[in-house]
Amino acid sequence: MDKVAIALIQHSCSEDIKENEEKALNMIETAAKNEAKIICTQELFKTRYFCQVEDWDYFKYAEEINENNETIKKLSKISKEYSSVIIASLFEKRAKGIYHNTVALINEKGTLAGIYRKMHIPDDPHFYEKFYFTPGDLGYKVFKTKYGNIGTLICWDQWYPEAARLTALKGADIIFYPTAIGWLPEEKEEYGESQYNAWETVQRGHAVANGCYVVAVNRVEFEPSPDGNSGIEFWGQSFISNPYGEIIKKASVNKEEILISEIDLKMIDETRIVWPFFRDRRIDSYQEITKRWID
Repeated sequence: MDKVAIALIQHSCSEDIKENEEKALNMIETAAKNEAKIICTQELFKTRYFCQVEDWDYFKYAEEINENNETIKKLSKISKEYSSVIIASLFEKRAKGIYHNTVALINEKGTLAGIYRKMHIPDDPHFYEKFYFTPGDLGYKVFKTKYGNIGTLICWDQWYPEAARLTALKGADIIFYPTAIGWLPEEKEEYGESQYNAWETVQRGHAVANGCYVVAVNRVEFEPSPDGNSGIEFWGQSFISNPYGEIIKKASVNKEEILISEIDLKMIDETRIVWPFFRDRRIDSYQEITKRWID
């Protein structure tokens, strides 16, 4: 298939996990009913962004990811009924004491095709993910589906050109980034515009450098910090970039939305012929990229 409709599920989250899940499932099904064939959630769509604090109690949100998981069953039912691929971001309990920030991909047949575990784990004020998540060990993943080859990365991964490059080299037509990013209230006035522009620009750059589509799916609205700190205002603005780095559709900064757009996969080959970055890579000169720093 050359043309395919994709959907980005952007919404707010409350403290009620069941409410969040039902909202997301309803939005996913609505997107499927409207002919979206690849549907992606935001990062950790079932909960508020609990990583604002380090609290052992939040490990209760984690779940084993397999075909018997109730969340996977619900998503698979929608996927199979509408022949849609669903990319869902979940908090994975892999084993006792080992947890991951994970994407599950359910193919158009309603089958759990596989998972990707977030590789880059941040540890910054209000984003204490290293407390919760073990770094991914599955490498960079591309899933072959009826509607194209889908690469899955997650949030902090989006700042690393190496991650996008390796995912593209494995054949990704579209790289999806489920995301949870926003402004800290005390920083927004001075740095807010620059922070947002950096986020959008680096991902559009990945689309250009790799000649593929890039899709970022973010959450919206203010979420207070459980420990009484300033909280995070998630900036929404989920978007789709084509291989030229042009934004072909973007959601609002503060509203819940199902963003649907048709993309043309023929554009990937056309772009790579005109800009043959893969052809001209000097793979014989990149050995030092695996070093932490070059003195």
